Amino acid sequence: MTASAASARADSVPIANGAGAAAVLAAGIGSFAIGLFAILADKSASIKGLMIFSKPTGPLSGVTTSAIVVWLFAWTIFHLRWRGKTLAFGLVSAAAFLLLALALLLTFPPLVDLL
Repeated sequence: MTASAASARADSVPIANGAGAAAVLAAGIGSFAIGLFAILADKSASIKGLMIFSKPTGPLSGVTTSAIVVWLFAWTIFHLRWRGKTLAFGLVSAAAFLLLALALLLTFPPLVDLL
């Protein structure tokens, strides 16, 4: 086997990107969780009360802490399922960016006031 044939063969072997895809998608899920929890805490008095983990900070402490828990859970689950695998990274990143865009909309005050 020549060096160029070995190089071409090595180039065709897909590189596992599952761990990276898990991190990217979990970031999108965590971002969306912040927006969702912020809306819920803003619109519901009972949820607002549940989200107060620290009185000086108010419900923001529960919103961010809960979103971090969701992010870590999602990252762990996806990492365990996808590590060592090769995924369609474009599809995963598109889903993550969609979730990020939704999160930004859910934290945009004029839109929140309409809900």
